[in-house]
Amino acid sequence: MITISIMLATIIQALDGTIANVALPHMQGSLSASQDQITWVLTSFIVAAAIATPLNGWLVDRFGLKKVFLVSVAGFTLASVLCGISATLTEIVIARMLQGVFGAALVPLSQSVLLDINPREKHGSAMAVWGMGVMIGPILGPTLGGWLTDSYSWRWVFFINVPIGALAFWGIWRYIHAADPARRVRFDTFGFVTLSIAIGALQMLLDRGEQNDWFASTETWVELILTTLAFSYFIGHTLTRPAGQSFVDFRLLKNANYVTGLLLIFIVGMVLFATRALMPTMLQGLMGYPAKLAGLVTAPSGLGTMAAMMIVGRLTGKVDFRLLLGVGFAITAFSLWQMTHYTLVLSQSDIVWPGVIQGVGLGLVFVPLSAATFATLSPQMRAEGTALYSLVRNIGSSIGIALVQALLVRNTQIAHASLATQVTAANPAVRDPTSLYDMATQAGPALINNEITRQASMIAYVDDYWLMMLLTMAVIPMLLLIRPPKASAAPAQVDHAALE
Repeated sequence: MITISIMLATIIQALDGTIANVALPHMQGSLSASQDQITWVLTSFIVAAAIATPLNGWLVDRFGLKKVFLVSVAGFTLASVLCGISATLTEIVIARMLQGVFGAALVPLSQSVLLDINPREKHGSAMAVWGMGVMIGPILGPTLGGWLTDSYSWRWVFFINVPIGALAFWGIWRYIHAADPARRVRFDTFGFVTLSIAIGALQMLLDRGEQNDWFASTETWVELILTTLAFSYFIGHTLTRPAGQSFVDFRLLKNANYVTGLLLIFIVGMVLFATRALMPTMLQGLMGYPAKLAGLVTAPSGLGTMAAMMIVGRLTGKVDFRLLLGVGFAITAFSLWQMTHYTLVLSQSDIVWPGVIQGVGLGLVFVPLSAATFATLSPQMRAEGTALYSLVRNIGSSIGIALVQALLVRNTQIAHASLATQVTAANPAVRDPTSLYDMATQAGPALINNEITRQASMIAYVDDYWLMMLLTMAVIPMLLLIRPPKASAAPAQVDHAALE
């Protein structure tokens, strides 16, 4: 019952990261907002969640896990209601910020609880359950959001959280018993403020960079300077504080497995979310797929992920972490290699099967990586450790999406210019009077330009898939840095009475 309750909380948070995307055009008309303004519905949620995530460790230490969990679920559910009843853009942006603040704790706390209530030998199965909850949001979000918006109203994208949130709140209140907070440390205000400014400015830069034409915009430069200065002050301040008194406990970074896990989950976040961001735009923009069909052909990748998680959950602890991770990364790289052979002429099976294979690979990576990262971390540091783990994964996904989108635009322009040089009056292909592309006709030049743009865009998509494949392959040697826990080491003692 604890597992069901906390996974319901995880699902609604993971779902809200993507479910609102497809409803934006409907919100724009209903709230009388411009294209630039309506994107704040997404940006406000992402930035608020990023700023609030590092706060989770201190809150749990100060108030206890159960109180923080209950307040987070209740606040997130109430904020969802406020989003659904919003009548103006300002109201929904504020409500989305509240969603981000309260929802930031749900994913890391659910991971922490699952690690606490299960003995070490079952951590693999626990992380498989947690991974499926985290993954179901990005998989179901666009499809469910589109169905709710078309069948009812965009407001139901948020109202759907209310019954799920109520069940999660009741389960957590009923089955998780309050325990005394671990320690009541003094709050590091300066550390929190500087880290919040750094993370918030970085997320703003990544989320709005493409829209602002990157460094051609003054806003981007301001965000970059704020990120650099704030993070520099944070690092300097933290390094001069006594151990355990800084906002982020740097003792976490003395654990080699944990640090390696952070780096690997950063790459996984980049590859997973960047690929998922590329595929729908490629299918709808270049191949004319309607939104529902694009969702149907990409959904099987999620099924591959969940199937792999269920299998690998039983293998974790019996098979070396590094072997499972190596196989997972290799399968993921193979699926991306298949995507590098994409053309403008693809069958649906050409899209479905590489997606399924990639889903299997990521499922094989996600579960043992989570287990390996926390295998040697003390239970007292899990709340803060899981918060930082989630933060790094989210930043990785933001950077990955921003990177592939920027490269997509740049490489499309480069490929377009290169292809256009081949279209001259001397080329017999454009002097055929029986062809639609005859330069002598009125429509010919426009049709040729459209086709060149499509081909250039496809080349740019393939370049992005090459980059993702090379990144995936580059991390495989890093698996040697992971050290499995000693078999003789006794599992950390956990106060099961406090959680059951």
